[in-house]
Amino acid sequence: MRKHRKFLNMGLNASATAIAILAALPASAQDSTQLQTIVVEGQGNGTGTGPVKGYVAKQTTAGSKTDTPLNEVPQAVSVVGREELEDRAVVNKVDEALRYTAGVATQNFGTDPDTDWYYIRGFDASQTGVYLDGLNLFAYGFGNFQVDPFMLERVDILKGPASVLYGGANAGGIVDMVRKRPTDEPYYYTEAGINTNGNAFTGFDISDKVGASETMTYRLTGKVAGGNGYTDFTHDLRGFVMPQLTIAPDEATKFTIWAYAGGLDQLHTGNGFLPYEGTVVDRPGVGKISRKFFPGEPDIDTGRYDQQMIGYEFEHEFEGGWKFSSNGRYGHLDKYEHIVYPFLWASPTELQRIGFTGDTSVNTLAWDNRIQNEFDLGGATHKVMAGVDYRLYDIDNVQNSVFGAGFPAQPYNGNLDVLNPNYGQTQPTPGALYNENVRMNQLGFYAQDQIRFGGGWLVTLNGRYDYVHTDFNNKLSPAGSFKDSDSAWSGRAGLAYEFENGLTPYVSAATFFNPLVGRGAQGPLKPEEGEQYEAGIKYDPTFMDASFTASVFHINKKNNSVSIPAPPFTDQLGEVESKGFELEGKVNITENWKLLGSFSYNDVEVTRNDPNPSLIGKTPYIVPNYMASMWVDYTVTEGALEGLSLGAGLRHKGESWADELNTLQVPDSTVFDAAIRYKKEGWAASLNVTNLFDKTYVESCRTNGACGYGDARTITFKLSKTW
Repeated sequence: MRKHRKFLNMGLNASATAIAILAALPASAQDSTQLQTIVVEGQGNGTGTGPVKGYVAKQTTAGSKTDTPLNEVPQAVSVVGREELEDRAVVNKVDEALRYTAGVATQNFGTDPDTDWYYIRGFDASQTGVYLDGLNLFAYGFGNFQVDPFMLERVDILKGPASVLYGGANAGGIVDMVRKRPTDEPYYYTEAGINTNGNAFTGFDISDKVGASETMTYRLTGKVAGGNGYTDFTHDLRGFVMPQLTIAPDEATKFTIWAYAGGLDQLHTGNGFLPYEGTVVDRPGVGKISRKFFPGEPDIDTGRYDQQMIGYEFEHEFEGGWKFSSNGRYGHLDKYEHIVYPFLWASPTELQRIGFTGDTSVNTLAWDNRIQNEFDLGGATHKVMAGVDYRLYDIDNVQNSVFGAGFPAQPYNGNLDVLNPNYGQTQPTPGALYNENVRMNQLGFYAQDQIRFGGGWLVTLNGRYDYVHTDFNNKLSPAGSFKDSDSAWSGRAGLAYEFENGLTPYVSAATFFNPLVGRGAQGPLKPEEGEQYEAGIKYDPTFMDASFTASVFHINKKNNSVSIPAPPFTDQLGEVESKGFELEGKVNITENWKLLGSFSYNDVEVTRNDPNPSLIGKTPYIVPNYMASMWVDYTVTEGALEGLSLGAGLRHKGESWADELNTLQVPDSTVFDAAIRYKKEGWAASLNVTNLFDKTYVESCRTNGACGYGDARTITFKLSKTW
């Protein structure tokens, strides 16, 4: 622990020194730099859901549900805007967008085309920490919606507990995906591209007035992609279309209605279930399993989903400054999986395999209504908000499985030789694993007061009450059915001081409440609960267009699910502690140079595990101890090469554990990315390379039988036109 504290202090001292140096630059240097950024300031960065200028966002809604400057949110917030997504060629999956974000570990099991994976501050946020336009996209089992990054304007990541604003939310933080919206000016864009795997894509994005109307605008966005993956046999076809209409009859009123339909048809990669021996370390007689090895059955493998959403946003400002906002979304998902995937070694060169089918249907509803105003009272300025939100998640979850030498009891000799695979083996019929209907309703009431006083003091106070009711119908074992209700209060208090030079130190404390779906050994799973303490410094220099954040945090999570040897194989007799620090900076240095960098250290430790006390003090698998990244981008703005851009980045992920006892370690890895682009007269061509030197590495392992390789080198070419 002494080593961890020393590491923590070194990081804080380094960040404080860097920020102090920037703040102390002489006035002459500040003035000369400011002249270069006047044009950039004029482009605007005005709303928490709007476009981001370059790499530097100034506003967010993720930490307050209102348009708020990032430095006034008493928690660390990261924003990845559209320009950054384009520069790094984020094409198919949103988790690709967060590869350079402090405190966020993504794609933890390698390539997984139908699921986005996020670990924030050491906790899995993939099912309880994903939001679209501030409304929850809760997931259970295979009932997860997936969003294409082409439909997004930006991705905001709020670090730490967020249930005081959103109800149930992951302890480590949330990912809020913000869709594109109709624009005030006409916008026409189309693109097409292909990568070295043979996976191609084409998309269009159009926004304009409706005819001669001065009050209605529309936006139509769509994309189709498909082709091969980098492992043998794998391929996919995916696409979506999203129409939107905005009606603004006057300056005080705006109404937007939007719809979405998307789908995926794929042959799985199977990459995330390979054994530790043979991926992380050599297997005698085998060495390393090839990244291209396909462990399933190509003739029967099926993975498909279709999903639809319809939503609206409404806002109206009354006389006296009161503003009413309401947004809602209904979503439907149908998903089917048929896959044979590997497990552990059955012989020196053969892998055991598991047959699996899953049939999932989901209906979800999310609705949020709030009022807000800003006024002076008692020598202070108050920005108050109060609201009520509701969410419904209804899933039919059917899963069937057959494992190894027989589950249920039937012979199965379908092992696969990794050196000489024999595909086409007859597969047994999977037996029933789950057949359940789950309906979760949650109603929340919340209030917020953002107080400014004394020149630069900022106080943020939040309170919330949630009520959640769950109906769990176990069709295989009716005795396992239940109805359960929970309620909880949660709160947040933050204090900050904004100095004139752009420095804003802050402290905050927050409690959280995160409802879960399922049953443990003691009965219905209880909501996760706990608290976070955070302190940091945010710095928006007055002499350059940049944003820096240095933060330290300490999270305690109670009712943590732990593994037990007998059905239902889980119990809530655990607690986990996560602490660490994060550094992040994004800079639009000049019109030519853009830069982003991050470093995060995370110490996650089991503090309670009643079934297995030997795990106390251990680190959960998957979570890396530290991460670092940097991306630099240069654009030629004059001369014969005007329009040419070059980008380069590196991503480093520290060591992690592959097992609960911390005996199997996944080594660190460093990956380089690069880009070259050229733009002229509305045309743009780009060539991006991820994993430039084609490094073979394992992202992480979730036990010794489920390791996933990181992406092989992939080159993506894109041609686009804007007019």
